Amino acid sequence: MNLKKRKKNELAFGNWIETAEMGRVYWFELKGKHLGKARYVNEVDQNEITLKFFQEIYNDKNVLIEIHLKYPKDTGHQKMRRNGNHKR
Repeated sequence: MNLKKRKKNELAFGNWIETAEMGRVYWFELKGKHLGKARYVNEVDQNEITLKFFQEIYNDKNVLIEIHLKYPKDTGHQKMRRNGNHKR
């Protein structure tokens, strides 16, 4: 385990949960200028190596409306359907 990188992620994100695979999911949130919020999520393995990094966009009712996968491959913004799945 990379304790130096883990401490850096803890400071940068402020929130995390442990995964069943001994990794972590870190996140932090920013309020929108007018309404809603953005949540930035970093999923790492047990060595704190990033597996996935993405942004979630929520409306003013705290409903997820978009996901933007940034790593490992930037897929751009994916709008959510009403059933919670994203459009391609």
